[in-house]
Amino acid sequence: MSATAPAPMPAPTPATAEPDSPRSFSERLKAATWSDHASAEHHGFTKALLDGDLSLDGYTAMVAQHYFAYVALEEVGRALADDPIAGRFLDPELQRVPSLEADLRHLLGADWADHVAPGRATRTYVARIEQMADHPEGFVAHHYTRYMGDVSGGQFIRRIAARAYDLADGAGTAFYDFGSLGSLPRFRAGYRERLDGLPLTEEAAAYLVRETRLAYQLNTEVLAELGRHHA
Repeated sequence: MSATAPAPMPAPTPATAEPDSPRSFSERLKAATWSDHASAEHHGFTKALLDGDLSLDGYTAMVAQHYFAYVALEEVGRALADDPIAGRFLDPELQRVPSLEADLRHLLGADWADHVAPGRATRTYVARIEQMADHPEGFVAHHYTRYMGDVSGGQFIRRIAARAYDLADGAGTAFYDFGSLGSLPRFRAGYRERLDGLPLTEEAAAYLVRETRLAYQLNTEVLAELGRHHA
């Protein structure tokens, strides 16, 4: 881990008891963060989206906040491309900024950039991601939280959004199209193998777990802010 840890953020709510002791780091990470993941997944804003009850304006606002988060994440990724920890997770096929721009262009028009801005919670989230340029393990935490979550749940969200908002032929839902990765189960398995192969000290591993929990918390705060305006 980097010699100097980034400035602390408010600690996530302590996790409840974990399942039986996991053997691999990817299992440990999943077990240590499962309650945080569930909090984001079952948030009222997410529930409205998954139930098909979220307005198109709400969906568009979510896409816009994703855009700002992914711009930061992918910029930091480029800065860490040669890092032995972070670099192994970078894959051009994962890049989401172009698809988010295409979605916003469809949803808001050619001048979409004039109509979007990061909310307060998103600005906090982006600032934390930007700090990870000096902390490769922390970058992996944010990378894991975003990409693995979107690859895993994105296909379901894409179908719901297409039906709820009459978005045909992938227009407005390109963000969730990971077809270029090939088999998504194979991709997820490979990602877990990369996590398990990380040369982490116990200190670095614990830091990565803490940062992942914080990443989930920051995501949940973005959802809460969206929910106050759109759900």
